[in-house]
Amino acid sequence: MPKETVQLDQVIIRFAGDSGDGMQLTGDRFTAETATFGNDLSTLPDFPAEIRAPAGTLPGVSAFQLHFADHDIMTPGDAPNVLVAMNPAALKANLKDLPRGGDLIVNTDEFTSRNLSKVGYADNPIEDGSLESYNVHPIALTSLTVQSLKDFDLTKKEAERAKNMFALGLLSWLYERPTDGTERFLHEKFERKPEILKANLAALQAGWNYGETTEDFSVRYEIKPAPLAEGTYRNISGNLALAYGLVAAGQQTKLPVYLGTYPITPASDILHELSKHKKFGVRTFQAEDEIAGIGAAIGASYGGSLGVTTTSGPGVALKSEAIGLAVALELPLIVVDVQRGGPSTGLPTKTEQADLLQAMFGRNGEAPVPIIAPQSPSDCFDAALEAARIATTYRTPVFLLSDGYLANGSEPWQVPNVSELPDLTVTFTTENNWTNEDGSTEFMPFARDPETLARPWAIPGTPGLEHRIGGIEKADITGHISYDPDNHDKMVRLRQAKVDGIAKTIPDLEVDDPTGDAKVLVIGWGSTFGPIGAACRLVRDGGGKVAQAHLRHLNPFPANTGDILKRYDRVIVPEMNLGQLCMLLRAKFLVDAISYNQVRGMPFKSHELEAVIKDVISNV
Repeated sequence: MPKETVQLDQVIIRFAGDSGDGMQLTGDRFTAETATFGNDLSTLPDFPAEIRAPAGTLPGVSAFQLHFADHDIMTPGDAPNVLVAMNPAALKANLKDLPRGGDLIVNTDEFTSRNLSKVGYADNPIEDGSLESYNVHPIALTSLTVQSLKDFDLTKKEAERAKNMFALGLLSWLYERPTDGTERFLHEKFERKPEILKANLAALQAGWNYGETTEDFSVRYEIKPAPLAEGTYRNISGNLALAYGLVAAGQQTKLPVYLGTYPITPASDILHELSKHKKFGVRTFQAEDEIAGIGAAIGASYGGSLGVTTTSGPGVALKSEAIGLAVALELPLIVVDVQRGGPSTGLPTKTEQADLLQAMFGRNGEAPVPIIAPQSPSDCFDAALEAARIATTYRTPVFLLSDGYLANGSEPWQVPNVSELPDLTVTFTTENNWTNEDGSTEFMPFARDPETLARPWAIPGTPGLEHRIGGIEKADITGHISYDPDNHDKMVRLRQAKVDGIAKTIPDLEVDDPTGDAKVLVIGWGSTFGPIGAACRLVRDGGGKVAQAHLRHLNPFPANTGDILKRYDRVIVPEMNLGQLCMLLRAKFLVDAISYNQVRGMPFKSHELEAVIKDVISNV
């Protein structure tokens, strides 16, 4: 008998299991099919820092949360509606987040006495009544997978590895997801291992068939596609979007892109992706350390390339002197900091946005650097182009502050029309640029454009344009080495004025204030955009009035930032740090901003921010 189909407007699913259970792959494939189906979506991968933590332990739990809907959404969701727990450790680590009445799918084969004891369960929670408030679906996923593959020439261990495909097939049936894309993915991944390929395809189909035939699921669910503007869409993660943005920046500036970097979580995927695009003039260099990576990128910029280096907070600390060198040389450079929890090694696979003050001030001397921050995974593409625009136009290093949440999370991205991308064509200096009183001309490496204060960019080897390079202070205009106090004061002020002048070419700060009479403004930066936006929606749905603004440019701030802040009686600044943007806003604009902070390695929950906003509104 055909099963009933129930219409839902949104669902939040969390896959959780051991690091070796393939939860990230399962979540990624379910997400890809959901994107193909046309839902709006947002994801939150969560995995341990260890390459392979002890099996069955709490530190080894890997999870992947996906929120998909038939309407516009902004976050991966505060809590799952459905939890798939592949073992006791996954259940114990994630059950606290599952609301009462939520669906719980558990792999009963893994609930052995040994696995239960590893995580401190005295009794089996599936049998002792402790899960009565949840809608529990106990399924022997491992043995069902092995049974479905009994005719294949596989060991038991090899067959068990396909249990994630069985689970994916079941969830695909339950939520009417297509599986064509996953089948193509498996063909590509295992084309040289035909028996493994057939086994994974069979496990995927077996999971689907189980949903069709089991009495444990009496209904399946449909979430219709979301209304989207006309165009071509694909699912994209922040790191992938950023890599594509750098490729596009090379094309639009008509410069070769050179990435000098050292692998570091969570930025390494940018290196992996850019290494695939040599045909677009991209060259990647995996250096022996962070300092060598940025040194190579600066050298590439000196030679006429778009120099890029990617890292996380610990790497920025090592690169700081070289960033100061690029400030003094006044050469284009993009420094991508995919922030993670700190200090020191900290939380390599968790998110944080605590490097803002490091990017702002983390160099010796007065070394101002423009800072921009994308607000979502797909926005990383546009942020990369903007970083390239500023770097090449103003001849300066630029910080691009992403974070682990953006880097690993994903959402639908409307693929832009190439003809609509900004023209960033760079013109090198090829002739003398200075006229002396006697009418003769010569090259002056620190003569400045009157609009941007940028110095000329001359390629080494251009006849007649030889000039000094290095970290010791240069004289204004001539570029000769100078220890003159007045010259140093002038050069420091010129470099600061150049960065300050960028504000003339960036958009004004926009405010989302539907009623126009809100007294409370919530302002954020980076990946807090989604949680703040979702929280403001909740407040407005409840009848509250609140305005929202989000900063992409953090140095310099948009020219109207101070005027915006002064319009409101209260300004709330939620951050995944201890109040760094709030400190900057207080210092620069003398506004009594309210800082709301967390440093848990996880993004804000929208209901948590909703409560904070309501509390402030009630006390205005």
